Amino acid sequence: MIGRPTGNRALLLAAALAVVLGLGVYQLSGQLSGQLSGQPPGTGRDGLRRGPAGISGGGDPSPSWPVADSLKPIPEQLPEFALATAEGPLRALSSFTQPSLVVNFWATWCAPCRREIPLLKKLRAERGGSGVEIVGIAVDFRDDVLKYARQIGIDYPLLIGEQDGLAAAQSFGMDMVLPFTAFADAQRRIVALKVGELHEDEAGFILDMVAEVNAGRLELAAARTAIGAKLRLLAAKRAGRAPDSGFDFGE
Repeated sequence: MIGRPTGNRALLLAAALAVVLGLGVYQLSGQLSGQLSGQPPGTGRDGLRRGPAGISGGGDPSPSWPVADSLKPIPEQLPEFALATAEGPLRALSSFTQPSLVVNFWATWCAPCRREIPLLKKLRAERGGSGVEIVGIAVDFRDDVLKYARQIGIDYPLLIGEQDGLAAAQSFGMDMVLPFTAFADAQRRIVALKVGELHEDEAGFILDMVAEVNAGRLELAAARTAIGAKLRLLAAKRAGRAPDSGFDFGE
């Protein structure tokens, strides 16, 4: 992360220092108000709650926290923007026309982001034939991204941006939070938004629900509700605790 102290690098380093890693799961329901499930906001694997100023205290992992007032609304549809490709020219997010789109925001210096990449490659290999496309959006320095992508063999499309990458993340309602992954249907409605490291069981369930929506067998609202419930259950299982059925998820 250290080196080349240009103006843009200084701004991105400041953002990197403020990044919240390993957050919980956003459940999209109703008006996409941004309720959280799974973990307390900013709670890492060590149980410490983190925010833009860093560690703010230890934490009881039980889901009894308030929703942060600073969360921005998550858009109903995928936002429109264009970023540089790995090959160089700009490409718009809307140019990806596959029925199911997975948009993953990441950076080379983000450990949970790096851990997700083999899963994203696997999802594309296994589900690409059924209309799933993965788009990685690297909020990072171009040279670093291209070098890392070559090293580990990223084989899905990449869009790369520094300040414009941060702006793209903010268009999803996210401020300095990596990684996060949006799942969109054929109409480019955001069906689910996972904040923090994506796991295979989560991704598989979400993509199955997106396929049901695309096939007309499931309403969008029902898919979002089912995804929220499933991700809450999976998060509780990983945390080694029972899900709290009394928590209000805005359903």
